[in-house]
Amino acid sequence: MSTERGNGKTAKNFVTCCFTLSIVGCIVPEVIAPNEQKFIRGLGLLDSTMLVAGSMIGSGIFIVSSIIARQVGAPGWLLVVWVVTGLLTLMAALSYGELAAMLPKAGGQYVYLREAFSPLWGFLYGWTLFLVIQTGTIAAVAIGFARYSGVLIPWISESNYLIAPVRFGGYAFSLSTAQLVGLVMIALLTFMNTRGLKLGKLVQNVFTTAKTGALIALIVLGIIIGLKRGTGAANWSHFWTLRGGLQDVGRGLTAASAFGLFVGICVAQTNSLFSADAWNNITFTAGEVKEPRRNIPLSLALGTFLVIGLYLLANVAFLAALPFSAIQNAPSDRVASETANVIFPGLGAAIMAVAIMISTFGCNNGLILAGARAYYAMARDGLFFRRVGLLNRNHVPAWGLLIQGIWAGVLVLPRTVRRDAAGNITGYGNLYGNLLDYVISAALIFYILTILGVFVLRWKRPEADRPYKAFGYPIVPALYIIGASVILAVLFFYQTATTWPGLIIVLTGVPIYFLWRGSAAPELSDSHSPVTARNKIEP
Repeated sequence: MSTERGNGKTAKNFVTCCFTLSIVGCIVPEVIAPNEQKFIRGLGLLDSTMLVAGSMIGSGIFIVSSIIARQVGAPGWLLVVWVVTGLLTLMAALSYGELAAMLPKAGGQYVYLREAFSPLWGFLYGWTLFLVIQTGTIAAVAIGFARYSGVLIPWISESNYLIAPVRFGGYAFSLSTAQLVGLVMIALLTFMNTRGLKLGKLVQNVFTTAKTGALIALIVLGIIIGLKRGTGAANWSHFWTLRGGLQDVGRGLTAASAFGLFVGICVAQTNSLFSADAWNNITFTAGEVKEPRRNIPLSLALGTFLVIGLYLLANVAFLAALPFSAIQNAPSDRVASETANVIFPGLGAAIMAVAIMISTFGCNNGLILAGARAYYAMARDGLFFRRVGLLNRNHVPAWGLLIQGIWAGVLVLPRTVRRDAAGNITGYGNLYGNLLDYVISAALIFYILTILGVFVLRWKRPEADRPYKAFGYPIVPALYIIGASVILAVLFFYQTATTWPGLIIVLTGVPIYFLWRGSAAPELSDSHSPVTARNKIEP
């Protein structure tokens, strides 16, 4: 450890004081103006598109291609994985557009599931979103920001402890300097978003523009310099040739066999789809989007198309600039940093650290801004803490932001204990990483159900106004359901350690739903709330 244990008490008091002050700052607006107010429709098409793109681009694109390269073993198959991800994401976004135009309510996907199936299904999604999907991602992105900050400031490290790990069986709690930076980031962005939508969207637009520009620069320079120097020439001349150490993708299978390659492409989607996730967050903010029936479907299409295009080109840049073995074996999987080192020898790590810090900061702002709106909609239905269904004087759900921020901060602290074959401790992981692995399959289930909801609502409400209809209906939505279901089946059979626990996490919401529904009836109602008499009584 690089920090003396004797400094722990002072550091702990300092951290507690700072974090408490940040939390109090979040509460103040609600205390000053507790009366309910309406959302302000302050998000135009550009703002909405920036929220879609900004929430999608985090740190994943800069890392996961290294993992995927080991799973599929060839340049061509690496690009195939990203093409599959791109097609699935675009098909989903284009299908969601119909639901967004039909039900332009705060809460988005929660509302779609509730209206298509029942309040129980909506709650299970919202519960999982709060418990792990949104908050776990916020925690992961915050620590990602801290890790790359450590490239510039070595004091920030996951092994530089202010409070050394306190072990409880296979788990531990700690406070490293990296965890501290992650907590401060969450608290800062939570506080900023309680000050109103105008500040939140300004941060989102600035950081999304900056990180998109940085990614474009990496792509252009990586392709130009890589082609000029020929460092990745073998990738194109042996496009489909398997090479390197192939990763086990489940039950002893590797990409060396045709079926193993198929399984590898499906399993690799857990990395690429997660990197392209959060595109649906704009639907949570529907109550604040101008002309939502037009702008939400458009922003979904534009934002996802932009990001998927950039992701595909980024992988072309990696293949142009680096030998495939360098992609597979990039230190700490930082393939983008290795690419930047080809462009700027000796400076690549620092340049990419700055770029990823900008990217993760903007990504977390979008996640924090949007997530609280989903919990707001749940609270309006009497299925979450009542205060979360109130807006503060700045017309934002401050209590939703606060509770989300606290839980995301809590997820930053637990660690998993790594041991070698002899049982000796070799290091510590992050619990939220395991939780996110568990719920990737669960998130896919909810995406499939939501798009199935397009068909269900066409049948249940044929007369409903649909300003936008799903592109290619019924073929495109059906293809998504089939493709995602195949991937899901492969994950449940070949990645059992990470898929079945995710299903259990979702099912924990069933008793919580009935307890919540039985303890309090929804009493809140306004023009933005999607509550109906039927929703109040049916499970």
